[in-house]
Amino acid sequence: MTRPSDDFLTDAKALLGDKGWSEDADKLKEAATPWRGTWPGETPFLAMPGSTEDAAGLVKLCAKHKVALVPQGGNTGLVDGGTPHGEITVSMRRMKQVRNVDTRNNSLTIEAGAPLVDAQAAAEEANRLFPLSLGSEGQATIGGLISTNAGGVAVLRYGMMRDLILGLEVILPSGEIWDGLSGLRKNNTGYDLKHLFAGAEGTLGLITAATLKLFPKVAKATGWVICKSASDVVDLLALVRDHAGDTVTSFEIIPARAIEMVQADVPDTRDPAPSGLPWRVLVEVSMSREDQARETLMEALGEAIEKELADNVIIAENQAQADSFWHIRETIPLSKRAFGTAINHDISVPVSAIPEFLDVTEAEIHKVAAQAEIVAFGHVGDGNLHYSACEPVDVDQPILSNHAGEITRIVHEQAMKFGGSISAEHGVGRLKRDELAGIRPKAATETMRAIKTALDPLGIMNPGRVVSV
Repeated sequence: MTRPSDDFLTDAKALLGDKGWSEDADKLKEAATPWRGTWPGETPFLAMPGSTEDAAGLVKLCAKHKVALVPQGGNTGLVDGGTPHGEITVSMRRMKQVRNVDTRNNSLTIEAGAPLVDAQAAAEEANRLFPLSLGSEGQATIGGLISTNAGGVAVLRYGMMRDLILGLEVILPSGEIWDGLSGLRKNNTGYDLKHLFAGAEGTLGLITAATLKLFPKVAKATGWVICKSASDVVDLLALVRDHAGDTVTSFEIIPARAIEMVQADVPDTRDPAPSGLPWRVLVEVSMSREDQARETLMEALGEAIEKELADNVIIAENQAQADSFWHIRETIPLSKRAFGTAINHDISVPVSAIPEFLDVTEAEIHKVAAQAEIVAFGHVGDGNLHYSACEPVDVDQPILSNHAGEITRIVHEQAMKFGGSISAEHGVGRLKRDELAGIRPKAATETMRAIKTALDPLGIMNPGRVVSV
């Protein structure tokens, strides 16, 4: 791919208008710096289209001049997928309009640059629910969430971002606009193209808008549970689902050591129920009525106490108390020791395999780095764990950096051994591209390359991410 020529830049600036581009050094640096500061890149030009037509015109110019581009939403990625490394950056943040809310169809059409909170607010205003929820929802954009097939804390009930899409509007690598903004739930007219772009991380096209599913608003009951083992946590999930069925919205596992880290690093955090036992569960049930949800959760957790799957239970008395439970969970990634100096992984295994995976993986890591402190937390309800090997608190010099590659190999090998994945919800980007090519079936990698080559023969769309060609 070539660097942008003077002719390209002249044409792009004319197309985008004064508000649609920047060559300011500070803005270019900001666009090339991911939110955690890892894998910083560089970009020669920041494009900010304000409409679908401008975005299409820009992509046509990129194809004409063979200029590579990196689509960018909120720049909250974790796998070096949306950071430019020499390509021009196409920020979608100016395209943030809510185009339509259809309460009879329970659908919302919104532009790709809108942050997730805007979709949630538009649904709320229409007395509906858009259920995707995650820690970066104030910054992460709709287009980025679709491109990475984001997960979050409500996957157990509502599914991944891919499951929430009814239609998409996408600029193809040729610059052609594919208007697939259908609100249909049944539409068997050939290949379901929207699912091709969901999870493609901008390598197949530039998402400009989406039609998303809305749901009836629900009332929630939230519980904080203390458990003595990961095996009990998994059995507790089955018990709660026996009582509540698919109304179990969230089921998060939190180790006691993560709470200690949060309390040390993040102000205004408090352990809701201090205990010497190793595991906590944050569980949420959603139903049409609050009393119904609360009664169901109380019955389930009461039985858990009787069966000794839970040592202690607190059911939130009000939203403020529920928010305090979630505050603990959502601030774990902000802990400096857990995520500032840790070796982090985003894996998934079948829910039934979680206890054995945790035991075996920690034992294998301690053979390599005996002092490593393991923090595994996350969405146990769907098998997704955020698995970190952290520096011990009492060391003067980092001891894990020399073992980073080996620790990652162990975590990923064990995830695959238990029938899991090394990329559960954060995507592939550049970080995991080559490793995945070596462990996924050859036919899958070759098919992905064939799709990429067919849709993007010039290789201008987010090159080098997801799959090499």
